[in-house]
Amino acid sequence: MKSVNFFRNVVCNCFLVVCVVVVFVFGISSPVQSVFGTEKLSPVYVGNTNSNKVCLMVNVYWGTEFVEPMLECFKQFGVKTTFFVGGSWVSEHASVLNKIVADGHEIGNHGYYHKEHEKLSESRNKEEIEICHQVVLETSKIEMNLFAPPGGSFSQTTLKVAQNLGYKTIMWTKDTIDWRDKDERVVFERATDVEGGSLVLMHPTKHTLKALPQILQNYVSRGLVVTTVSDCLV
Repeated sequence: MKSVNFFRNVVCNCFLVVCVVVVFVFGISSPVQSVFGTEKLSPVYVGNTNSNKVCLMVNVYWGTEFVEPMLECFKQFGVKTTFFVGGSWVSEHASVLNKIVADGHEIGNHGYYHKEHEKLSESRNKEEIEICHQVVLETSKIEMNLFAPPGGSFSQTTLKVAQNLGYKTIMWTKDTIDWRDKDERVVFERATDVEGGSLVLMHPTKHTLKALPQILQNYVSRGLVVTTVSDCLV
């Protein structure tokens, strides 16, 4: 009888050990899921680091007067990149959006009212993305699939809503912080501190426009290719 009990205890202990090992292995091999199956999503911070591609992501809610000069600079260097546009901006500047599209640049969603998405409910997150999507679609016939949350503010709710709407949530590798630091030299230094796969955030500002030719020339001299976010990810 004792030997039977001993055998049962050994079997039970072995079973428990196996369960613990399985849970541990599952946890470290599946970082985007908890052991309870709850998916944890993450935004994209960088493109293909094995490539020589970089992207200058231009977020547009203001600075309209600098958008077309930036387009001319991109054209001079034969560059196509990604503009993340705010829906409320598009509503007032449809012709500028269509100019961006006509020049062959990629268009991404930047929400409608430039809200802090981390603080928004599920329904408000959805509204911000959906309404911007609809405005851009009606204006330029573009179906967007990249979402850049204003101010980099997002939550798991934001990421889930974006995913359900067919979007990838895009953050950045390098931030020029050109909305705050109005210095051409600082923008240049931050925008050129990059390597293959870097996603560089900028805005249409006077000092960014001044720095843009030097930034692009720096990339050329280093063999870096400026491209869209979508192309930078592959």
